[in-house]
Amino acid sequence: MGKIQLNNLNFYSYHGCFDEETKIGSNYKVNVCVEGDFALAEKNDMLDKTVDYVELSDIIANEMKIPSKLIEHVAGRILDAILARWEQLSHCTITIKKLNPPMNEYVDSVNYTLCRDQSNST
Repeated sequence: MGKIQLNNLNFYSYHGCFDEETKIGSNYKVNVCVEGDFALAEKNDMLDKTVDYVELSDIIANEMKIPSKLIEHVAGRILDAILARWEQLSHCTITIKKLNPPMNEYVDSVNYTLCRDQSNST
């Protein structure tokens, strides 16, 4: 069992419940970890036997471009797309961090983490 992680992907996206958020946008950081059996890639040194992290980052970027009210919804869409693309994955975790969210009190960020197994993906 192996893990591939993408850490601190940076996006400027338009997610949020307030009209201003969908017009002005905000900065986000995304971390993704995919787990699966990568034994064939370890033995054969072939990209098609693993998860191409460039393609993985492209999937995340494409989903981050689609505005949503909730980062929970964005996280679910991203995991659905990843697990649909690579059936050999057993588990996937994503954390979306919204930097400087509009709140009554100052906070650096708000995070949402979602974990999903291939067997219970939707």
